[in-house]
Amino acid sequence: MTAPSVYLRSIGTALPGPPVDNAALAARFGLNRLWEQWVDTFVGTKARHLAVDLATGEVRYSLADLAETAGRRALANAGLTAADVDLVVMGTAMPDALMPATVNVVADRLGIDQVPAYQLQSGCTGAFQALDVAHQMLLTGRHHTALVLGGDVCAKHFDMTRNPADLPPGEQVNGVLFGDGAGAVVLSSRAAPGAARVRHVFVRLTGLGRAPGQTLEWYGMAERDSPKPPAVEDYKAIEESVPRMAAEILDEVLDNLGWKRADLDFVLPPQLSGRMTARIAEVLDVPDAVEVSCVAETGNNGNALPFLQLERALPQLSYGDRAVAIAVESSKWIKAGLALEVV
Repeated sequence: MTAPSVYLRSIGTALPGPPVDNAALAARFGLNRLWEQWVDTFVGTKARHLAVDLATGEVRYSLADLAETAGRRALANAGLTAADVDLVVMGTAMPDALMPATVNVVADRLGIDQVPAYQLQSGCTGAFQALDVAHQMLLTGRHHTALVLGGDVCAKHFDMTRNPADLPPGEQVNGVLFGDGAGAVVLSSRAAPGAARVRHVFVRLTGLGRAPGQTLEWYGMAERDSPKPPAVEDYKAIEESVPRMAAEILDEVLDNLGWKRADLDFVLPPQLSGRMTARIAEVLDVPDAVEVSCVAETGNNGNALPFLQLERALPQLSYGDRAVAIAVESSKWIKAGLALEVV
């Protein structure tokens, strides 16, 4: 029996509040123009969306809030309702709580019940992991329509009272790199006009014996006075490793499908920062493909990013077009790739 094909039917995203540019960050913390220029030049991210109020630090949006909005938009764009969904999968590095799982809160709000629901906790490849799980389950033929969610709300992990200039570089960079957001797609074994077929998706851990490039702490009450910073990253290790890993992922996806670089119409590179993404795009060396990037305007909002890229790419895809999306997770060095084709 021939396995069914899986199609990406629709997409929806949600960003919290208006964009916060570098000038607004500088004004909030009393930083000078040189700091703002440093962010523009060496990070390359112009703005981000924050789930907290910049002035007060009050949390305005939860991950469930954003994922619910993204999920509703994805279902509406597919012309479907909650009753049509028979599988829900979510990828996030920062769920709202340890329990209940955020995916179940979102499903409840959307009116989805009596279906399998899975939450995968991972960094920048979490969205791909969720897509991979849903894809594999749809291929069995036991399920037909999956709502796949991804997103992160990281601003709540940062101390909005501390001046970024007083932080060590490993912490300071996080405050300008990251933002918040969520996304959702509808995957289906039933084709629809304009839907893109999922040709290949993979996720692979490659960090055996290697130190993490990024660490995000989760404090319990016993650790509430811990001096450890909530988030730290080895940006130098990321700069050195991610471009190379991205090129390896692209080669693997192309080899698996028998495609060549010249066959690609769109490429969705990893979205670390404006500067890093530009460097990665050069290393990928796909000059004839349209690069679809968003991080310079949205900030690095983790597992929302692939959905934000897909939201920009899908309206541009036409019959026969091929696209590859790539993600690298530096927390323990994970590779992920996704190939789509309009057939």
